[in-house]
Amino acid sequence: MRSRTSDPRRLDVQAFARESGSLEGTWPIASLERLKSSLFRPDADAGHARWAAHGETRKPNSLQPQTWLHLTAHASVELECQRCLSAVRTALDVDRFFHFVPGEDEAAELDAEEEDDVLALPRSLDLLELVDEELLLALPIVPRHEHCPEPLPLKAEAEAGFADDESPHPFAALASLKRGPAGQN
Repeated sequence: MRSRTSDPRRLDVQAFARESGSLEGTWPIASLERLKSSLFRPDADAGHARWAAHGETRKPNSLQPQTWLHLTAHASVELECQRCLSAVRTALDVDRFFHFVPGEDEAAELDAEEEDDVLALPRSLDLLELVDEELLLALPIVPRHEHCPEPLPLKAEAEAGFADDESPHPFAALASLKRGPAGQN
């Protein structure tokens, strides 16, 4: 069994940083539950996510040593294109630094001031959960192809004659109300 400083599912972040530890590996995307639920086909084999974590202790001038974790991760996933509603392959890349502090109050206070994420130092950290969350945050807001492989449905409907001139104008009823009863102004 691995020690807590080298077990990515139960990482002792403070000891890992003190030892300038490094870990890397891959996890099946199927094991990243939150990311998996966002995929075009959640039940399909989605491949693997590569990740690496490096710990370090920084010693700023006259302050206590600081615990830091550098996380990188990469995955290529299929999402639903918001234009054509078919699958679009999307690369997700994470490159983040996390500053760990002793308590939640200090983390909340420093998080507002620092560019990097500030987290309360946990008893042990599950890197799988952190990788899952960070890849989820890396998802594009609106996934789409640069050029959709199929014509868009709206264009096909217009070509089929659904946009003819015989349909009533949606604001025709408002025009009659504006004229008043029996056509008066």
